[in-house]
Amino acid sequence: MAARIRKGDRVVVITGADRGKRGEVLRVLPKENRAVVQGVNVAKRHTKATGMGNPGGIVEKEATIHLSNIALIDPKTDKPARIGFRVLDGGEKIRVARATGNVIEG
Repeated sequence: MAARIRKGDRVVVITGADRGKRGEVLRVLPKENRAVVQGVNVAKRHTKATGMGNPGGIVEKEATIHLSNIALIDPKTDKPARIGFRVLDGGEKIRVARATGNVIEG
């Protein structure tokens, strides 16, 4: 099954506290319809020291964000795009931007 948003895609947050922020998708959790985006929805965690190599303190870490709150960025227009699919003659299924028809690489 082809996914609309995949690891490595550049996305923009379209709603919520981090609206307008852009980042790269680090991880996608398809069963929960959520993704981890670099620099978006950053949460602070208070961690306990575990041995010599890991001192304790406050660590900032990206939390998940719902897939409905992010939009893929069209690489040619650099704007948020809705994603559709097109099946090529060879049976390969590719992602395309619905408004412009540009092929989304990946």
